[in-house]
Amino acid sequence: MASPAAKSAYLGWVAAAIAGERGASPTFAAGEHDLILGYATGYEAADVAVFVRSLRAVYAGPVVLVTDQEPELLAFLAAHGVESAPPRSLCDGVWRPHPVMQRFAAFDALMSERPWARSVLLTDVRDVVFQAPPFDPPPQKPEFFVEYDGGLKGHAFNMKYLRGVGGEDVARALADKPCVCVGTVMGSRACMIRFCRTLLMLAAIPRSEIGGAFGADQAACNIALHLGLVEGEAAANYGRIATVGLTPGEALSLADGRIVNPDGGISPIVHQYDRHPTLMAAMHERWGQGFEARERRRGKSLSERGRKLKESLARRLPELR
Repeated sequence: MASPAAKSAYLGWVAAAIAGERGASPTFAAGEHDLILGYATGYEAADVAVFVRSLRAVYAGPVVLVTDQEPELLAFLAAHGVESAPPRSLCDGVWRPHPVMQRFAAFDALMSERPWARSVLLTDVRDVVFQAPPFDPPPQKPEFFVEYDGGLKGHAFNMKYLRGVGGEDVARALADKPCVCVGTVMGSRACMIRFCRTLLMLAAIPRSEIGGAFGADQAACNIALHLGLVEGEAAANYGRIATVGLTPGEALSLADGRIVNPDGGISPIVHQYDRHPTLMAAMHERWGQGFEARERRRGKSLSERGRKLKESLARRLPELR
């Protein structure tokens, strides 16, 4: 007689995430529309002001952010025509993956409920600013955006999680591939649903809780693209999206309130601008008026440090499955 399968925290969560019931959103039901989705739990209006205001200056279409249901934040979003979706409770247990993994379950559900969506941008929120219409020109295939010119092998964080999610051999096989960032991805609704589900299932590979950890999303994204598990191309940096976290500050400049790339071009979307204090101050000056400037959150409370220690230990222990 076969023994019953052992319980896995991640697999229990991801089954509810992918196989759960789907409703339908009547919003924009007539015709097709592009769609922007972001995950912004734990943020206040001040944290999302630059994203929302800069976006609404160049794009009038539907936007959905997963947020806490705090009245001031909801009022701010409503004033700018941005829909708020509450975080979903997917299972009865207390275990949850890191929000960077939870967001892809939320994106999957939100896209499934919106069959009218055409092209979809899945994006970070707090560190993204818009400078031109994001869907111009429309993507012809899924677009993944390079964040580091030295390839995966030159990015220690990515290599660490590639090994954790895919193993040493997969990490070595992909070491020379472009290093793309999971924080901004664009493509058709069908392709983005497939991407989200592929990412979530790839993160189930490790026999530990690393599949639900910060960094697992980045590793699964690069594995999915470079092994051909999802359709897409690695777009060079400073095109539709400029990911500037690792760009030397002296190579970036400002012109007419917009961030200028090292090549002199201006990208419609800039990601990780907050790594540069000068850019951060300029974007807040232009888009954050009325709110206190928010710096990147680097410090951790005692409870957060305790949680991180517990999670670190859990990632080192194999799940019995």
